[in-house]
Amino acid sequence: MKRSLPLPLLFLFLLACLAFRSALTRSFHYQSNPPRDRNIHLDATLLSLSSHDPADSSLRTDISDLLQASLESFDTIGGKFRTISLWRRIGSDDTVRPRSLARIRLPVRAQTHYPPDRQLILPLFRHSLVTWARSHHAELPYSIMSELIQRIKRPIEIFNGRRDSGEPYGTCAVVGNSGILLGSNHGEFINSHQFVIRLNNARVVGYERDVGSKTSLSFVNSNILHLCTRRVGCHCHPYGENVPIAMYMCQPRHFLDYVVCNSSHKAPLLITDPRFDNLCAQITKYYSLKRFADLTGLSPTRWNETHDATTFHYSSGFQAVMLALGICKRVSVFGFGKIKGAKHHYYTNQKAELNLHDYEAEYMIYRDLIKQPEVIPFLSGFQVPPLVFYY
Repeated sequence: MKRSLPLPLLFLFLLACLAFRSALTRSFHYQSNPPRDRNIHLDATLLSLSSHDPADSSLRTDISDLLQASLESFDTIGGKFRTISLWRRIGSDDTVRPRSLARIRLPVRAQTHYPPDRQLILPLFRHSLVTWARSHHAELPYSIMSELIQRIKRPIEIFNGRRDSGEPYGTCAVVGNSGILLGSNHGEFINSHQFVIRLNNARVVGYERDVGSKTSLSFVNSNILHLCTRRVGCHCHPYGENVPIAMYMCQPRHFLDYVVCNSSHKAPLLITDPRFDNLCAQITKYYSLKRFADLTGLSPTRWNETHDATTFHYSSGFQAVMLALGICKRVSVFGFGKIKGAKHHYYTNQKAELNLHDYEAEYMIYRDLIKQPEVIPFLSGFQVPPLVFYY
């Protein structure tokens, strides 16, 4: 014989069912609907604008000129210095002075492997530049983030005498250079990470308590390497000669510095894949366009009125964070951001930010990487690992 539920219990049961159904509906809508502040039509415009690089035409011209350039090398001051330059004669008129495309002046010391044989510099330069340019002009693959383990982690593990498992590092720290690190006492915590990335050869000695002392990878831009060529042996190792260096190419002429410096580096000197560079560039420009439209109410097509589109670029810090997300299971970030009264860099007296970066747009990206990585364009199919910023 069936028994009916007492009315009070039946009422509570119905309320529970309604609440459960409501919770399911809220969860479904949260995961299936796009964020309210994203306009689908505007997104399509931003995607198109961010994929266009107005500097691409001049870049192609620079690459073409460099590949047709001649090499000149001569010693001065009794062989103490060597000047290496790339130049090209424009036109057939011999009276026209050749145009210098790249030049480095470096000190020479006996019993070093620096610089390499002069006969090898030009073919090595051309090979490196052609390989880079071919990849730079290739389509942006969705798999590029997943390829970072093979392109960055694997050569580092092999150099350190370890067999690469193909798995990401367990924990990684990206240490920025903001003055907010002073007095933070993060040093010991930073050192506890399995893999530590530092930026643009920032000074560590004297700041260990706040920034740590461990360095697994030095991440720089090619302008830093260009400065290193002026030193004996192309010394670019503030963290020791056995610390690998990864860098992105700011200008194709810096491949001359790469070829010269690579001959003296004990640890790997890695160049980031141009497709990865393009990924970072497009994401950054997308958010900068969106920020401009949100702040001004103007069409994102007018973004050029407040930005120099030919020099606009992501920061080294942003690309280092993106690199860490590709090779690590969990990423901690230190020394990013600013507060009133803090120095721009913890180890310098620089006061202003560079106009070619949009740091506020990059902070927007970081917030989305933490809270809603699925809305970030160009990252389709990539599972963003946990990311934590420490201030």
